[in-house]
Amino acid sequence: MKKIILFSILTIIMSCKELDVKDEKSLEFYVGTYTNGASEGIYKYQLDTNGILSKKGLVAKTNNPSFLAKTKDNKTLLAVDETDENGTGFVKSFKIDNDTLLFRSKSKSGGAHPCFITINEKNQVLVANYTGGNVGFLEIDNQNGLTNLLSVQQHTGKGTTDRQKEPHAHSTWFHPAKQEIISVDLGTNELWFSTINNEKNELEFTNQKTLKMDIGAGPRHLTFHPNHKWIYILNELNNTVSLVEEVNNSYVLKTTISMLPKGFDKYSFSADIHISNDGLFLYASNRGHNSIVIYKVDSKSGNLSLVGFENTRGQNPRNFSLSPDNKFVVVANQDGNNLVSFKRNQKTGKLTFMSEVSAPNPICILF
Repeated sequence: MKKIILFSILTIIMSCKELDVKDEKSLEFYVGTYTNGASEGIYKYQLDTNGILSKKGLVAKTNNPSFLAKTKDNKTLLAVDETDENGTGFVKSFKIDNDTLLFRSKSKSGGAHPCFITINEKNQVLVANYTGGNVGFLEIDNQNGLTNLLSVQQHTGKGTTDRQKEPHAHSTWFHPAKQEIISVDLGTNELWFSTINNEKNELEFTNQKTLKMDIGAGPRHLTFHPNHKWIYILNELNNTVSLVEEVNNSYVLKTTISMLPKGFDKYSFSADIHISNDGLFLYASNRGHNSIVIYKVDSKSGNLSLVGFENTRGQNPRNFSLSPDNKFVVVANQDGNNLVSFKRNQKTGKLTFMSEVSAPNPICILF
């Protein structure tokens, strides 16, 4: 009888251990690329619970999928086709089918070289066309494909540097707390504000319309603080991060901080920016200095203070991402042809190298 009871207890213990192992699932993510080299399209990778990276393989052959997005139900993946074919690029939709992406549709993006795409909970889609200097608006249809292009909002003007002779829309964002869109234009050196007229299926500028950044800044991407009061703008050309705040229903530029170490004067341009879910730390990537800069966020003012830099262990760190649980950071080194993972100290914000895996021309990471 004692043997039977002991065997039963051991069986229960082993079952519990098996459940624990099953619960500790690895995180899977997609990688968008440029296909002018060894890459063939969109790849799938895995990040295990220890921060170790592994490659699952090619999931869709497609041209220059340099930026990716997913619907909220995780059934459809969207990818830009960053090209210029008679003045336009394209956006494509794929059905997510386990470890495969099944092609569903292809639509015009509204301008040449689309470099950013995003989707909201209403399945409304925005795409930023860099060379076109505009923002395209589409929707997901009932068959999980893209509609044809619904409207295009053209930017006008220019900045002061050689790369700012005309509009270059670099990203476009749905505001997380209100029905508003913020588009970031490197060429005009401005943020552009608009809303969607759902009756006309058109983008319409708000009363403010634009906010100028510092001369020669070249805004590229942004991230929203979880309190929805502060917006951090990554400026590519002068390697800075700016804090923008809404005051009396208008956006104002508050402070700007350098992304590079003091005295560093070599080639470098910034690329991407993200904030931790708790709003305590902000991260941004430097191409040239090849680093992730880490800032502490002041909880009262939103101002940033430098924590330090982490070498990305690869050239030209483009896009990077915090894992959904915020325990890790994964960096795509475009010219290093590798992905690198770091463990994130949630108290100090600092990063510790964990793993590296090869990847052909990685540009975008999407968990």
